[in-house]
Amino acid sequence: MTESAKEDLQRYLQAGRTALLWKLDGLSEYDMRRPMTPTGTNLLGLIKHLTAVELGYFGWTFDRPFHGAVPWAEEDEDPHADLWAKADESTEYIVGLYRQIWEHSDRTIAELPLDATGVVPHWPRERATVTLHRIVVHVIADMDRHAGHADILRELIDGSVGLTLGNENMPSDETAFWADHRARVEEHARRFQP
Repeated sequence: MTESAKEDLQRYLQAGRTALLWKLDGLSEYDMRRPMTPTGTNLLGLIKHLTAVELGYFGWTFDRPFHGAVPWAEEDEDPHADLWAKADESTEYIVGLYRQIWEHSDRTIAELPLDATGVVPHWPRERATVTLHRIVVHVIADMDRHAGHADILRELIDGSVGLTLGNENMPSDETAFWADHRARVEEHARRFQP
């Protein structure tokens, strides 16, 4: 793989990180933390989860320890601890730790070739040996899935939509446009006859 391939992967990884953090902008502490689905999905929990994801895949997989504590990623912690924010975990703490972990991840990507191998401890043995390239792609896919969750949660909270700050990638920001669009979708959904 060329260096430009590594740069492309890094750019997509960072775009996902930035989009996720943007979904927190301007929200109250409650709105960042409140469960928005029956399974408790919430914006700040997605950030905690992706902190653990990057720690595991870019740290543990390639035997590159992070010299700090990520309490929700500890072995004896509640297996769902990375999916929600405790009352004593500040947003600044969680986002700050996420930024530290992504710097750690970026060092792994910068210092290892894309064909470097590691072992994912929680994957089945027959596919646990992986390359850095595979892991970067895996994390980007996982992150983008969760960024989609964040998009929907943020829209449900206050109606904010868009891809990234300055590139919302939406055909309109007018409430009337979206009300008409939603009504058209609803009408066709009700009229469908199998």
